[in-house]
Amino acid sequence: MSETYIQIQTTCSSEEEAKNLAAIVVDRRLAACVQVTGPVTSTYRWENQLETSQEWLCLIKTTNERFPAVRDTILDVHSYDMPQIISLPIIDGSDAYLEWIEDQTR
Repeated sequence: MSETYIQIQTTCSSEEEAKNLAAIVVDRRLAACVQVTGPVTSTYRWENQLETSQEWLCLIKTTNERFPAVRDTILDVHSYDMPQIISLPIIDGSDAYLEWIEDQTR
């Protein structure tokens, strides 16, 4: 498999925000699937302070070609000033699932 398929990860401050983001990117055919899990506990430094918060993790399955549109959508609808947006390659997977991702994001 090539690095055609990716998983984008972002976190949201609430389950409602995460589910809303999931619905938007799937409805726009920017992603085939978004799994929302949480709450997860995140520890990070923000504005020179150590912070800990509960967040909901979104795992967005899509194609590398769709990354810019997914990124821009996250930036448009997200409540954070600087949301986590990272892309990880899907190195391999079942042919049927990867074809499904391709079909759902056309």
